[in-house]
Amino acid sequence: MVVERSMDSGWLSNAYLVYDEPGGTAVFVDSGAPLEPLLRVVEREHLTVTHLLTTHSHGDHVAGDSELTNRFGIPIVKEPVETGGLSIDALPTPGHSDDMLAFVVNGEAVFTGDTLFKDAVGGGDFVQVRASVMDVLMALPHELRAYPGHTDETTIGREWEHNPFVRVWRGVEPEGTEPCRVGGEEATLIVWSPDYDGKGKAWVRLAGGRDAIVGGSKVERRS
Repeated sequence: MVVERSMDSGWLSNAYLVYDEPGGTAVFVDSGAPLEPLLRVVEREHLTVTHLLTTHSHGDHVAGDSELTNRFGIPIVKEPVETGGLSIDALPTPGHSDDMLAFVVNGEAVFTGDTLFKDAVGGGDFVQVRASVMDVLMALPHELRAYPGHTDETTIGREWEHNPFVRVWRGVEPEGTEPCRVGGEEATLIVWSPDYDGKGKAWVRLAGGRDAIVGGSKVERRS
């Protein structure tokens, strides 16, 4: 199985082409990045494209859907698929969006959309994001390559060991206690991590006790 990636320079969103072998069968995963580099691979390797898999319907992941469906006459799918030498499972991972899916291909790779990134997780409903990360993605074999919706590839095992959110959720690191402000509201900074856009990602506990995952730019730190 071969995975080719294209990344948009503004959104930093990824589109992927996955194929079983040269001259074989291919699928696209998301379309919110320049498609020409991936289309050149289709032509060079004489691939038959059969499906477009969509992790979620946000604009930076579906921008090229019509180009691909019109060019290849393929369906957009959000469900398990068997095609050529590719066996694809679809795992619901809501939180960042209600329709979020992770696709596991041939038991070798998982496309995590905006649920799990290298060193970070997606923003959204806190309880759902945590469950999707810990109960679904972290339950996968640790050797799986993980291809997120934005920027760098990682592995499930790497994120188990090094992702700041996962380490606190596992109980191997304590929750943070740093006071901060979020949207003018007093809060406690529980976790701070890098994020794909360089601005950081935070788990904060607001004054009323509600937990939230927010972009770093929303957090006013006092030090």
